[in-house]
Amino acid sequence: EVVGDLMPLKGKWNSDFFKNDNPLVLELGCGKGEYSVGLAERYPDKNFIGIDIKGARFWRGAKTAVENGLHNVAFIRTQIELINHIFNENEVDEIWITFPDPQIKYKRTKHRMTNSEFLKLYKKILKKDGVVNLKTDSEFMHGYTLGLLHGEGHEVLYANHNVYTNEGSPEEVTAFQTFYEKQYLEINKAITYIRFKIKD
Repeated sequence: EVVGDLMPLKGKWNSDFFKNDNPLVLELGCGKGEYSVGLAERYPDKNFIGIDIKGARFWRGAKTAVENGLHNVAFIRTQIELINHIFNENEVDEIWITFPDPQIKYKRTKHRMTNSEFLKLYKKILKKDGVVNLKTDSEFMHGYTLGLLHGEGHEVLYANHNVYTNEGSPEEVTAFQTFYEKQYLEINKAITYIRFKIKD
């Protein structure tokens, strides 16, 4: 039902919704929407859409966006698997995946948000030079993703095993933290990051 309501905007998010030609950035599995809002505040020249299956999660982020008068951020309640019904091919400039469930058990591999099938899905909606960002506290997810990217011949642009102790982290990776990220940092848990391009 959510997808059906949004179908008219497919391929027209910038022209009909945001009413500009700025780069379009998605946060998949956005949770409370804190990262989408943080990015929107920091980069007013980009459009951000947070996506999560549970609308109650990102209600806080949507409320903050309205309170702060942010017109470059929106939220969609839908399954990640359906994003190709909401966005056109070559419509999205960038994707963020922040602190996803690592789905460590082997039988849950199909649910990992950086598995081969998900990457194919992202590739469909990303522009030719589009990039994907993975930020996670899971060493397993970080290692799994790096291994898969190298194994399938994708282009790893940047990788960091601990963004707060190792130098060189991109500004948008360390500029703000989500509620749970702050909790991880309080117990000295490493936050990892990968930026990559999906190849054919």
